[in-house]
This record gives sequence, C-alpha cells and structure tokens, in this order.
Amino acid sequence: MSQVPVTSVHKVEADGIQVFYREAGDAAAPVLLLLHGFPTSSFMFRDLISRLADSYRVIAPDLPGFGFTEVPEKRNYTYSFDALAGTVQAFTDALGLTRYAIYIFDYGAPTGLRLAMSRPERITAIVSQNGNAYEEGLGDAWGPIRTYWATPTAENREVIRKNILNFDGTRWQYTHGVANPESVPPESYTLDAALLERPGNTDIQLDLFLDYASNVKLYPKFQEYLRKSKPPLLAIWGKNDPFFIPAGAEAFRKDLPNAKVQFLDTGHFATETHSVEIAAAIKEFLGSNGISR
Repeated sequence: MSQVPVTSVHKVEADGIQVFYREAGDAAAPVLLLLHGFPTSSFMFRDLISRLADSYRVIAPDLPGFGFTEVPEKRNYTYSFDALAGTVQAFTDALGLTRYAIYIFDYGAPTGLRLAMSRPERITAIVSQNGNAYEEGLGDAWGPIRTYWATPTAENREVIRKNILNFDGTRWQYTHGVANPESVPPESYTLDAALLERPGNTDIQLDLFLDYASNVKLYPKFQEYLRKSKPPLLAIWGKNDPFFIPAGAEAFRKDLPNAKVQFLDTGHFATETHSVEIAAAIKEFLGSNGISR
C-alpha cells in the first residue's frame, strides 16, 4: 500500500523572525519552495503538499504578516516586498537550501522573483500559479488599489480597509470565478479572515497594498531576469481570476518562448478546486526538465 507523506510543521529563526513553515517529503529529494499570497498562508498548500511530497521535498513558509510566522515587536520590521524577499532568502539560508524550484502565487510572485534575481544560480524552475510579472496581467479588480497608489491619502486607505479587508472581501477572493462556490472549503477563507483581524494586522496589509506598486515598477527587471537566466517555467492559471487575468500567463512567452501555459476553469485560489490537476502538471513539468528523484 502506498503511504501519503506526512506534513510536519516547524519554526525556524531567520532574519530576526520566527518563521513558521510546513514541510513534507524526503530530505534528499529535489526541493520545491511554495510561496503563498494575500490574504492566506502556507495553509493554502495543505492539499498540494501531500500530492507532491512523494517526489519532492516540499517546503512552504508563512510570510511575515501572514499565518503563524511571528515578528517580534523589537524587530521593527518594515512590511515591504523587499523585506519579504529578504526574509525568505534568510529562511532558505537557515534551512541550508542551495537549489530549489519555486512555486509563486499572488504576493509570492514578486517575493520569489526578487529571490530569483538575487540568486539566479539557485533556481531550478518556476511554477507560476496566478503569479504575475506583466502589466497586461493586472485585471480591473486592481482599480481601487491603483487609486491608492496614485493618491495614498487616509481616505483612499480607508476605502481599501472597508472594501477588501473584511470577511466578505476574503470569501469573495476564494469563490469568485468558481463554478460551484459552495465547493470551496469554508475553513480556508475563515482562517484567513480571522488572522487578518489580529491587532495591527490591518495596517500591515494596507502598507503592503501600497508597496505593491514597487512590484509593478520592477516588472521590467523581472522580465530581464527571465530572458537572461531562462528558467524552465510553467504558468498554470485560474482563468477566471479578476486580479491576475490570463494575459499575464500568456505574457511569460514573450521572454520565455518555451514557457508552458495552462489554464484552469476556476478563480484566483486555484488550489482550492484543482489541486489534483495542479500537482499532476507540476510533476510532469519538473520531470520533463530533469527535476525529479
């Protein structure tokens, strides 16, 4: 009988932070680093980890400000995407990771691509699941946030707070574009909403929304990295995502003509409805690029 690999949870100190992470798989297997997005945590990968860990050492940290990673007050952490990338880099050092593929989703994309630009020799492949790096991939749902970027007033900050940082806003991100919204496990968006409501966390998220503009400015640098380093890349995309639309997946082919692009009939959180398909696509993609046990 085949056995499902056990997922364990840990904390490790990195960058002055207690980084929480989930891990499964043989320590000697090729490493796949999973980087989550807003407003979730490594919990979003709970099904995917077990489906991949028979072939890979799968590691999924919680970014600062999310999940169960703890940032001491005395650390005076600045919540920016540069800082998130710096913490993830320190995390990989703490675990002794020197070669790994990255799975980038939402906020995990600008975080992981910064990591890749900093240490291109360590990246074996990239799986982008609704992880954007092109202007054409930004959907209309970014409208209020673009307004906040252009005019970061207290009034515009409050619009984001009221309309996005609440339970209904979080649930909408999970269910929009899903054929059967009731099929999305409620513990996913309920946990996210509860963690977002911790004291001080709302302002952390508003700071990151504002700093997301720095990612858009870096898009040309991300694209230059792709052209220069030519990592194998799979873009597997929930095609009904209102934030990162299909054009963002197709755009990878401008810089990586051999990029594999696959669309799924679901929304932003594709792992909630299509973890079986995503795991199979990852195994096929990594295996075809010589990244396997």
